[in-house]
Amino acid sequence: MTIEQYWEGFIELFPEYQNKTYEAWSFGVDEDKLATLVRKGEKTATTSGYSSYRVENEKLPQVGEVSIVLNKAGEPQCIIEITHIYQVPFNEVSERHAYLEGEGDKSLNYWKKAHIAFFEPYYQSLGLNFDESEIMVCEEFKVLYV
Repeated sequence: MTIEQYWEGFIELFPEYQNKTYEAWSFGVDEDKLATLVRKGEKTATTSGYSSYRVENEKLPQVGEVSIVLNKAGEPQCIIEITHIYQVPFNEVSERHAYLEGEGDKSLNYWKKAHIAFFEPYYQSLGLNFDESEIMVCEEFKVLYV
């Protein structure tokens, strides 16, 4: 099924979203596993680095934005809507947020290790240095359609 067909199926059930714009994307690491966690409702949050938006010339996410989450093959898996966004230094991300990310054992310790392993090389690829005082963009979302 194409992204457009998936969106059309969603709009048939939720016509109030017909004038919304959306983006289709996959999570940066282990797209299939993370998409599955979202579909199951185990992953309801994600984190990105504030500095990356500036370097990649992208706009910051906003509450109410709708996205189609894709798997590694680019196939639609679900539609989500951002419900809450806040910014906090990496070293101040809460246990609650780590739990909502739904990965590993859902602990803050696991979250920190996994995210340092992701952000250090990612920031380096952008010509930036990552440290634990970096501002993070923390998003919470809900699944609208599977």
